[in-house]
Amino acid sequence: MNERFGKSYKLCSQKLISEIFEKKKSIRCYPFIVHLAVLELPESIPFQVTISAPKRTFKKAHDRNRIKRLMREAIRKNKLILEPYLIESKLQLALFMIYTAKEELDHTTLNKKTQQLFKQLIDEISKNQLS
Repeated sequence: MNERFGKSYKLCSQKLISEIFEKKKSIRCYPFIVHLAVLELPESIPFQVTISAPKRTFKKAHDRNRIKRLMREAIRKNKLILEPYLIESKLQLALFMIYTAKEELDHTTLNKKTQQLFKQLIDEISKNQLS
């Protein structure tokens, strides 16, 4: 598998995003809140993600853009934790990630937190699959 994070990984469909919030399944892992849903995605990839940084916390657009850029990079680097599990279990996830920290964290911290988040996602999905 490669570490590319192209257009097919980005969740743009308003219909799918609204479905995520209707299912009301979320996971908290500081500095993220992730709303998720197991859906049938139009692309043949394991997951799609939308990234958000709140305007209330980060007033300037360049601050929000930098945070989203760092989050995308962290997802790109660590997606190999989540992808094999989803491919093996033949699932597709739609994710909506919200950055909740009050300050910008450095990229090494974001990488570690993204790894934790993906492991927590796998645990949550496997727990719900069994029940």
